[in-house]
Amino acid sequence: MRRLRPWALVLCGMLCAAAVAEPARSYPHSVMLDGAAAYRLLWGRRGSALAIRLEVRTRGYVGFGLSASGGMASADIVVGGVERGQPYLQDYFTDENRVLKKDPQQDYHLEYAMENSTHTILAFSRELHTCDTNDKSITESTVRVIWAYHHKDMGEAGQNYHGSNRGTKSLRLLNPGKEEVSSASLPYFDLTNKDVPVPDKDTTYWCQMFKIPVQHEKHHVTKIVPLIQKGHENLVHHILLYQCSSNLNDSVLDYGHECYHPNMPDSFLTCETVIFAWAIGGEGFTYPPHVGLSIGTAADPQFVLMEVHYDNPSYTEGLIDNSGLRLIYTPVIRKYDAGVIEAGLWVSLFHNIPPGMPEFVSEGHCTLECLEEALGAERPDGIHVFAVLLHAHLAGRAIRMRHFHEGKEQKLLAYDDEFDFNFQEFQYLNEERIILPGDNLITECHYSTVDRIRMTWGGLSTRNEMCLSYLLYYPRINLTRCASIPDIMEQLQFIGVKEIYRPVRQVNSLGICVTPLFLTWPFIIKSPKQYKNLSFMDAMNKFKWSRSEGLSYNELVLKLPVNVRCSKTDNAEWSIQGMTALPPEIERPYKPEPVICSSSSCLHSSLFLTLLFVVQITASTIENIGPFV
Repeated sequence: MRRLRPWALVLCGMLCAAAVAEPARSYPHSVMLDGAAAYRLLWGRRGSALAIRLEVRTRGYVGFGLSASGGMASADIVVGGVERGQPYLQDYFTDENRVLKKDPQQDYHLEYAMENSTHTILAFSRELHTCDTNDKSITESTVRVIWAYHHKDMGEAGQNYHGSNRGTKSLRLLNPGKEEVSSASLPYFDLTNKDVPVPDKDTTYWCQMFKIPVQHEKHHVTKIVPLIQKGHENLVHHILLYQCSSNLNDSVLDYGHECYHPNMPDSFLTCETVIFAWAIGGEGFTYPPHVGLSIGTAADPQFVLMEVHYDNPSYTEGLIDNSGLRLIYTPVIRKYDAGVIEAGLWVSLFHNIPPGMPEFVSEGHCTLECLEEALGAERPDGIHVFAVLLHAHLAGRAIRMRHFHEGKEQKLLAYDDEFDFNFQEFQYLNEERIILPGDNLITECHYSTVDRIRMTWGGLSTRNEMCLSYLLYYPRINLTRCASIPDIMEQLQFIGVKEIYRPVRQVNSLGICVTPLFLTWPFIIKSPKQYKNLSFMDAMNKFKWSRSEGLSYNELVLKLPVNVRCSKTDNAEWSIQGMTALPPEIERPYKPEPVICSSSSCLHSSLFLTLLFVVQITASTIENIGPFV
């Protein structure tokens, strides 16, 4: 066997070094993971891999991981640093007992490592889908990132506990949002509550009317930023902005009031069209460069209602809030006006989930009948969806928006298989999706109620549930809601109800109903005896739910006829509104496209062998042609 000449060894060293010590490259996305600005994550997708750079204020080890729960149990972890001038990076995993173990298949690969007097910098990459059961696949779903660091290196500290230098944050590593375009020079206006006293109760919806300050000339809102009062990040659960009737006057601006309250001002009832939605954990939303939210013309919102959902499960007293939204706009008109469609399950008691279920699936239908009528009349060529907000509450575990064209299922419009109640924001679509007349859209929500002993009901509280999708699209048409309500009679028959009646409501001398709505909604049960005089809610709670009964009930409700909700602006309705439709026959459960995994260990080994092969061939070739000058 011939030995490589010295120059060939140098070449080999250079090539091998290039494979593991690439120079710093740009990373399109970054976030500070801790409040002390000590741990910065930068990342970007590179083909079938994710490239990551960590900048951490420590001269010890740095830990980074992906976790299904946000904790240490069953996590995919990488630990690295620089010890005595030598970089190190190890792929680990933890079991359900949070025991840290070295992964026999090393799928995280170091690109470079640096250390100065204050910070450690690590750059590495990993394939999105490896062949390793100890690794977590990286998809467009929410990822719960976990992080930690120590003042000593791994060799010195061993598996020393990192103490308080740790945390978790939910991110979308493959769908983090649009790259920021400078808006510092653009005008803006704020819609914020003024010293709202948040009641010491579980759930409060507060509504405040505002007048858009930009009038008589068309402008486009290019970005909307949440203004959440410091310390209230967990109190403010979501904010919806509605367009109201243009026939209102400035008298409606005097005060705010609890939404959905009997004494709520009548003017609030004219605000049905959602024009923007923000939910907890979300950042500001930037519209694509060819689309904007139109303001300033007669067809645009002049009065808007801001609905703020306060979540106060600890019943804290004395809270005063001033949160809201900032709208940044430009006089430079964009090509298209943006619209919003609320799709999914109409929020009502008709949506219900039995207790003790590890998984229960609900579906909200934006029916072909509604889309056929609305798009056929307004936009036969279809609308372009460019972003989607998927929304559920505490029992939510996964949400998918399924799209059907001519009865054939298309690629998922949007999905989040790792739904996090505390992290809900618009997902930008990688490619705009055209929705045509006659298409079907299904919002599919997966829930877990294993820790609950009573029914979970569709409703406004975070302890209730929702199953909604907000679609941002262009060009704007006169369709604001495309939803469904499942038939209730077969739900009652499932638990054995035979007869119901609607009681006469008690009315006072002024003609006002004084019978509490929750006692009669929507009827009282007459028979059988065990349910006599009970409400729908009471009867469903009294039924002896088992997991097998819950599964049977789930199969039933997914096949029930649905009542179509198909709404226009200003409380108007398309003619299909209120009609009954059958849900389409679809494949259940949804079968995702097969993932092709690749072992990055194999790829890197192949690269290394290829480099050696190139060096060997080069050495042999040059030896054959003789020395050169």
